[in-house]
Amino acid sequence: MKKTHRISPETPLVLASASPRRRELLAQAGIPFRPVASRVSEEDMPRDPTRGSLFLAEKKARRVSGRTGPFWIVGADTVVVAGRRILGKPADSDDARRMLSQLEGRKHRVITGFCIIGPSGEPVHSEAVTTHVRFRPLTGREIDAYIRTGEPFGKAGGYAIQGIGAFMVEAISGSYTNVVGLPLCALIRALVAAGAIASFPLAGDL
Repeated sequence: MKKTHRISPETPLVLASASPRRRELLAQAGIPFRPVASRVSEEDMPRDPTRGSLFLAEKKARRVSGRTGPFWIVGADTVVVAGRRILGKPADSDDARRMLSQLEGRKHRVITGFCIIGPSGEPVHSEAVTTHVRFRPLTGREIDAYIRTGEPFGKAGGYAIQGIGAFMVEAISGSYTNVVGLPLCALIRALVAAGAIASFPLAGDL
């Protein structure tokens, strides 16, 4: 593949997401990118959380693909699963309290599906990564205090592992960045395999 078709400052990866956490992760990894918000409907989404995250990730990437040039695009979707229940973003304080009460003292799964679309406009790689997280037991006072920080809102499952919410996390098995919103190890491996980048780290390849 020609270098002009690879990710570079001139032809950055398009991140089909408005998530500030995903932007921060790509910036930390040193991957040139530009964010393009991609809002999609969850209509017809499969009930299975893994299939659902992959469905929405591809839908987000495809929506952006029609509005950009021949760039590499990545879409992603993260879900938190407690037992058989999928926890989205809390609608209000009561919703956040219900979510955190379900998570405290228990294990849950965080699943992020991502889809890479190549310069041709077609998907070249889709993958879902699962991380297992265990919360320590929490008191009602701790849950209420955390909600008052405002951090639970806008986040799947109602917490941010990279923020104040870290105080609740007793153990984690799997990718940490997956819980934040983007499994960097899997994503970078897929970008190299697809030819989007020649090798990693990128410092000497740009």
